[in-house]
Amino acid sequence: MKLYSRGQVIFFSLLSGLIVVMFALGFGLLRLPFNKTEADPAAAASAENPAAAAPGPSVPANAQGQPAPASGAVSPLLRNTADIAPYTEDERENISIYEQFNAAVVNITTETVAINWFLEPVPQDGGSGSGSIIDIRGFVLTNNHVIENAYKVYINLADGSQYEGSIVGTDPENDIAVLKFTPPQGAELRTIPYGTSDSLRVGQKVLAIGNPFALERTLTVGIVSGLGRPIQISRQNIVRDMIQTDASINPGNSGGPLLDTQGRMIGINTMIYSPSGGSVGIGFAVPVNTAKRVAAELIQYGKVRRGWIDATVVQVFPALVRYAKLPVETGLLVSRTRRSGLAEKAGIRQGTEAVRYGNGVIYLGGDIIISVDGMKTNTLADLYSALEDNKPGEKVAVEIIRGGKTSALEMTLADREEALSQ
Repeated sequence: MKLYSRGQVIFFSLLSGLIVVMFALGFGLLRLPFNKTEADPAAAASAENPAAAAPGPSVPANAQGQPAPASGAVSPLLRNTADIAPYTEDERENISIYEQFNAAVVNITTETVAINWFLEPVPQDGGSGSGSIIDIRGFVLTNNHVIENAYKVYINLADGSQYEGSIVGTDPENDIAVLKFTPPQGAELRTIPYGTSDSLRVGQKVLAIGNPFALERTLTVGIVSGLGRPIQISRQNIVRDMIQTDASINPGNSGGPLLDTQGRMIGINTMIYSPSGGSVGIGFAVPVNTAKRVAAELIQYGKVRRGWIDATVVQVFPALVRYAKLPVETGLLVSRTRRSGLAEKAGIRQGTEAVRYGNGVIYLGGDIIISVDGMKTNTLADLYSALEDNKPGEKVAVEIIRGGKTSALEMTLADREEALSQ
């Protein structure tokens, strides 16, 4: 065992104490006394120069202890939040439109009827969508596919009230339907005004209000991405001049309004292109000019009256072209015309050589219609589209091929419903 002398013990004790004190100072556990004048230079200066301490206007300091800028300048750190505009001009526009017109957008829910295992009809929840109140009498404009096959239709307003609605009329060709509910007496319904789709420009701002995934009255904003899009919505129906937009449209938005920056309806949100089923920025809306025309007829007549060529036509297909040695590969072959009908009176010729195709009979040798009212008619869907906005009794130009030569005729249109029922 090693023994230490008294001097060594005292030395190591003092050294240990000094190390402890240094650690205490380093960690702030001990503070050394200091001169007050060193800590407060301003107070020392006042003591040495009493004139400097004379009363006068004080200079405010900011949060970092730095003096505020001179008079006339405003430090960003000292700005009052009330002086900062809370919204941009674009945001104020969005807010204004939403607050004015969101109450005019309704949520539509339906009930359908299914057959159970015992072959009994059973009501079940159907689809849901959106709609726009277009008249204070309770008329609602929406898509046909929103209420298709519905047994009951319910219209839910912004205030939470729900009304059972009736179907005034539908137009599957443009995917448009008009509903009606009876508001309580004295109720003031907010409506969405019509705009126009004629003057739309690619790039202009648009707003969509709807109920995606049942999230009521959701606002999305975008632009017009394209115009004049022909979209085939069924085997024989093409909607012309559809509006393409990147405003987010999802399931439940169908039937809701597409608005311009004045809050006017310029289209009805109808469908999206999406591999996943959700919005990818490619949505389509039926132009409001089509909707206005169709809605007026549905309210007045309960249906849309359209003109038609009172003849049986067959869409040209490759096997028919080869067999009959037709001079064209597309068009509509006139198989039969009504005796003394409008098509026959206009000079359109029917076929004379009967051939069996499948379960039907086609008469060969008739005219081939290649254009109606200025639109090419390569398919039956094209013929429906060409005559979509024509009424019975109107005259249209018809371009035909007869004997390998092209000629033009003018004919008066029959009523489509009557012509197709015969």
